[in-house]
Amino acid sequence: MSFKQVDVSNKFETIRVAKAEGKIYLSKESIELIKNKQIPKGDVLSASEIAGIYGAKKTSEILPFCHNIPIDQVIVKAELVEDGVLITAEVKNVGRTGVEMEALTAVSTALLNVYDMLKAFDKNMVIGDIKLVKKKGGKSDYAEDLSGLKCAVITLSDSCAKGEAEDKSGKTAIKLIEEEFGGEVVHYKVLPDDREKLLDEFNSLKDKVDIIFTTGGTGFSKRDITPETTKEVIRKEMIGFSEAMRIVGIKFTPKSLLSRGVCGIIGEHTLIINLPGSTGGVKDNIRMIAPLLKHAIRMARGEKKH
Repeated sequence: MSFKQVDVSNKFETIRVAKAEGKIYLSKESIELIKNKQIPKGDVLSASEIAGIYGAKKTSEILPFCHNIPIDQVIVKAELVEDGVLITAEVKNVGRTGVEMEALTAVSTALLNVYDMLKAFDKNMVIGDIKLVKKKGGKSDYAEDLSGLKCAVITLSDSCAKGEAEDKSGKTAIKLIEEEFGGEVVHYKVLPDDREKLLDEFNSLKDKVDIIFTTGGTGFSKRDITPETTKEVIRKEMIGFSEAMRIVGIKFTPKSLLSRGVCGIIGEHTLIINLPGSTGGVKDNIRMIAPLLKHAIRMARGEKKH
């Protein structure tokens, strides 16, 4: 059996917040000792808060599948309550993966520190109720799949259209759309780099499918006409999508800056997404923008997400 971390390299960096809590149940005598600061090792509450901060920072060293991430803030509070000590921890960062494990580890470490400082005085301590209270940020706040959407994939390539090369990028797009995001590809075509043929294809698909993905034809050669043809038919350009595809794409290859891909809306609600002709570019860009496409379609229709 093999093990591996989740690859988060294609995720957006967003603000992430997680809050967790837990409790250690103590005897009345132990609570009085803490209240009166009579524990020889020192102030239990303050020491446990520091231990919790330390625990949050060391999470990736303890748990093998957690990423080693920068932490921007950790707040740990230890509060003496009627039947024990309540620990709360809030962790915040700007990153590509959540911080819930760091918050839970902070709480667990703080509770263990309370146990360690009181073990000579209380043999019946119980640690429990450790739970995640709040999680905010990342894909879970906005991501949606493509289920229920009808999609088209058009590959622009002279050599593929002539049968001289296999269309790998278009087939990669279809596989991702259907298997990874649950969309339905109802139309697939390979065209030469021909403006008139692409215009006809766009107009025949307008408002009959939800999304048209094109691959190829976004480079600098005279035959690369996909972006120009797309601009001829769209009523609004989705600039943020194409900018993100290039800017975030730099993380994977500087060649992403050589793509002139355009994204926009044709007709009432059909989106056109220009993807590069490489299979790697297709994978990276679909995975990055697909979670936002349903919301873009709703906006195009003038709908609101409730």
